[in-house]
Amino acid sequence: MTDFLLELRCEEIPARMQVKASEDLARLFAEELAKAGLKPAAIDSFVTPRRLALIARGLPLETAAVSEEYKGPRTSAPPQALEGFLRKTGLTQDQLEERDGVWFGHVNKPGRATAAVLAEAVPAVIRAFPWPKSMRWGVASQTTESLRWVRPLKGIVAILGDQLVDMEIEGVRSGYATLGHRFHHPGEITIGGADDYVEKLRACHVIVSHQERQAIIAAKADEAAAAHGYSVIEDKGLVAENAGLTEWPVPLLGDFDPAFLEVPPEVIQLTLRINQKYFVLRDAAGKLAPAFICTANIEAKDGGAAIIAGNRKVLAARLSDARFFWEQDRKTSLADHARKLERITFHEKLGTVADKVERVAKLARWLVEEGIILPGTGRGTASEASGGGGTPLGAPSLSVVPADSPLHHRPAAGGPPPRSGEELADLAEQAARLAKADLVTEMVGEFPELQGVMGGYYARAEGLPDAVADAIRDHYKPVGQSDDVPIAPVTVAVSLADKLDTLMCFFAIDEKPTGSKDPFALRRAALAVIRLVLDNFLRFSLDDTLERMTDVVAAGKQLGDDLDGRLLDKIASGEAGLVWFFADRLKVQQKEAGVRHDLIDAVFALGGEDDLVRLLARVHALQSFIATDDGANLLAGYKRAANILKKEGGAAAPTALSYTPEPAEAELTTALDAAEPRAAAAVAAEDFEGAMAALASLRAPIDSFFDSVTVNDADPAKRASRLALLARVRDAVHNVADFSKIAG
Repeated sequence: MTDFLLELRCEEIPARMQVKASEDLARLFAEELAKAGLKPAAIDSFVTPRRLALIARGLPLETAAVSEEYKGPRTSAPPQALEGFLRKTGLTQDQLEERDGVWFGHVNKPGRATAAVLAEAVPAVIRAFPWPKSMRWGVASQTTESLRWVRPLKGIVAILGDQLVDMEIEGVRSGYATLGHRFHHPGEITIGGADDYVEKLRACHVIVSHQERQAIIAAKADEAAAAHGYSVIEDKGLVAENAGLTEWPVPLLGDFDPAFLEVPPEVIQLTLRINQKYFVLRDAAGKLAPAFICTANIEAKDGGAAIIAGNRKVLAARLSDARFFWEQDRKTSLADHARKLERITFHEKLGTVADKVERVAKLARWLVEEGIILPGTGRGTASEASGGGGTPLGAPSLSVVPADSPLHHRPAAGGPPPRSGEELADLAEQAARLAKADLVTEMVGEFPELQGVMGGYYARAEGLPDAVADAIRDHYKPVGQSDDVPIAPVTVAVSLADKLDTLMCFFAIDEKPTGSKDPFALRRAALAVIRLVLDNFLRFSLDDTLERMTDVVAAGKQLGDDLDGRLLDKIASGEAGLVWFFADRLKVQQKEAGVRHDLIDAVFALGGEDDLVRLLARVHALQSFIATDDGANLLAGYKRAANILKKEGGAAAPTALSYTPEPAEAELTTALDAAEPRAAAAVAAEDFEGAMAALASLRAPIDSFFDSVTVNDADPAKRASRLALLARVRDAVHNVADFSKIAG
């Protein structure tokens, strides 16, 4: 057994492609060897900006002889089919075997030298390599048959044990030589084999392990920051990117003029990270520090002083631009910026961004005036949201938002809540009309990631109410599953209106998500609405509210003639409508919390249960109940009853008994008489655990009924009465959920 070293050296590989390329090289190489019956004991892959490499360990010097069976045509097939099979396999007809009317042939392949297999496998890997972007170069690039690679391929090292595996690809021949660090060791290095590859390159200032370079950058950056009393803001993505830009990483600390700190911290952080690939630092108080860490690719003789000075100069220019944008944008009010939104098309069928702003403003005000968003809106407790602990659902109280990092200024809950619904409606409408204004500012043009954030800063600088500034800043939230959910009433109103408008309008023009395609991120918008509703404990009927909101949306002249008002009436109903879309997204959202999707279906299928807070409380109570013996047995009894009713075509209306019921029959009737009103009352009081307890009392009588009573009795009166009794069981259970939707 021996090891094989492969290095593919080229011009700089983009940092974002390196880790995936390293994984692809190992995967493709293993697949090519498998075709020849070779399987390395292990494959170690490496990547730097200028090379892809792997070491395949534990390869034999020769492959084993193999015999492969090939299935041919049927014996009754035309002669031409048999002739083609013989040409393909190189066999003669007397070497074939007939089984069940089909020809089979065995082709014996002798063992081969592993070096010969590698000489074929490596070029195949190179030509099939799945770079996200690749290029052709030189004279050969005039034909589409020429090699494509991420950057021009410069050298190949291919050594099995200590022997060269000879191969040539587009004029690049394999050899023992590679290059070290571009500055520290620019000359050739002779590699003896896999055993000395990593350490020989390390001696020439090249660390071939991407993971090791990341660890060096993280550790030395922390050391450099700590030496000046700072700490590094964790950024694993930036660590990986810097590791992809260097072969010998040397983190260096520099500083910038503290006067630039008057610019919003998010701007400085993005300037350092996005434009310059620098690490951002905090001081001992947790505030943004006027310093940065850059990663050099060289150990400078002056300790990096010249490198730091050069980076400081470039950063100063970048921060000067940012300060200029900050000052220029504030010279124009947000209201004046908002007028420019008429120049931006939101969608060809839905008008401009200014049209969307008009709709959102009306919807935000409407949500408040209808009592969906109240001055006391806030985050309910976890037990309230789930209905846990038997606590009936109640009205929430206003919560206080915890303070975030100094880099992301966030006043608690946007100041005191509005004194009245009318004041809240005014603030919500004002915030909605200004929420998109920063899209036309210079700063957001430079940093699109800051849309909303900059609007909040500009609003505060104008002296607008804190609640308005916070709503502008946070109205895009929540963007992802881990993002914060707004809880300030004005912010909730604007955020909810913005997302509902997007969903309603795109559903109205039939631009719904299909399969994996969701170009307008409607699934994400629906998940955001669900989180806003659940986290803020908003109590309303989704179906009724959407249907009434269509009138608000349709009333806007800005929608134009392309939007059919009759289509708007359809978005809130039907299985292809928006309400069912929310139900589907709720199942996705709750899956991570361990909530079964069939239980959501079971509650939703009853109809009329589209208050998401109450619906989820029902589901949680149902899931807890089904997990008990009483729940599992009641489910089995319900399904047995439902199957009998389905088979018999339903049940006749109950009539006065003309016979003496059996004891188990009478016991079930008595139990239903007690359980039905208890369950209905508990559901009305939103005490869903109490409703489940009422259903649990039916478990024993139902078991006893099926054990001792014949439903399909020969007596028509008995049969009709017992079917009616089973229908009562089904209907009693349906007071809580449609058990037919529950698996198991």
